[in-house]
Amino acid sequence: MTMLEDGAAMASAGDGAPAVDESAALTAAACMFRSLGDPARLAIVRHLTLGEHKVVELTEHLGLAQSTVSAHLSCLRDCGLVTSRPQGRASMWSLTTAPQLLALLAAAEQLLAATGDAVALCPTYGETSRA
Repeated sequence: MTMLEDGAAMASAGDGAPAVDESAALTAAACMFRSLGDPARLAIVRHLTLGEHKVVELTEHLGLAQSTVSAHLSCLRDCGLVTSRPQGRASMWSLTTAPQLLALLAAAEQLLAATGDAVALCPTYGETSRA
């Protein structure tokens, strides 16, 4: 069962599967989407799909300040989406779950195409909202 499936099957159905706490699963999903909800973090994730990079490479590619990139990488690391390894005096950053993130981004692109990018016009979460 996925976190977004019908909550009617929350209690164990007698098949030995553990009960799923729908509220906790939905909260975790919302937290994950919030972690990806910033355009700069999405740009970092998309760039890391090409392979591991140093912060300086990300700042050059994205045109963002080093402190901004570092703060976003910290957020993504705290959410378990990226990891780093030391290389000399620098750190090499990479995705922890590249196949799953690529699948999520592809699904998001398909959903945006299917809805005609209507979310950009949404008064609550669209480009001109204050949410």
